[in-house]
Amino acid sequence: MSDVMRLIERTARWVDPQTFEYLPVWYPEHARRGLFYKANWSEPQMNRNRQTGVSIHKSEGNTHANKALTLALGLRAAERPNWSCCHIWGVDDAAYQVSNAVVQDRRFFSCVANMVLLPTPLKAFTDVMTEVKMMLRVCAFHLYGWSCDHDDVADIARQVEEWAEWDAYPGSWPKQDRNSHPLGTAKFSARIKTSADRRKAAIRKDLASAGPHYPRDEVQKVLEYWNVSL
Repeated sequence: MSDVMRLIERTARWVDPQTFEYLPVWYPEHARRGLFYKANWSEPQMNRNRQTGVSIHKSEGNTHANKALTLALGLRAAERPNWSCCHIWGVDDAAYQVSNAVVQDRRFFSCVANMVLLPTPLKAFTDVMTEVKMMLRVCAFHLYGWSCDHDDVADIARQVEEWAEWDAYPGSWPKQDRNSHPLGTAKFSARIKTSADRRKAAIRKDLASAGPHYPRDEVQKVLEYWNVSL
């Protein structure tokens, strides 16, 4: 376990707490399995199966979470090949049999305190090893002062706040008696601020003028939850 955590410590890329404070959630209109629309939220975006000819409504996988994390780290997509966006908070299920209500919640899907960028091979550890996922959550809790309050993870949140198993916990990560930033934290910069300001402007514009399928009420609730001022 210690060897795995040392690898993650050296390679993980974290969003600066200042970036999280400036814009906690970047795409409040999107969540896992949410439906995609085109023409400014006026028409369904369909995927057509070439073999069967059947068209289905395209839905969100991880596209906008990836975009949010990339921008909040001050990167471009081309600068992060072979890296994966890892959600820190979700419903733990290595067999992928349980619906993940946390990332289907707009409050948490594109929340930058709920993600870390990892080399793709290392993401497998967070998918199957509960201890690794827990230590990422403990780090996020002490780094951002935040833990997920979704009902489905309430018991886990209590475990995170009471965590005391520090043997394999990385030495650069923050905890109760250590106010530090993990290695690989992307310092808040003019580039990141510009990206965040563009997102705020886009959200403001969509609330005012996007088409009939834009989830205005849900977006407003997300902004209120995070106390985001546009």
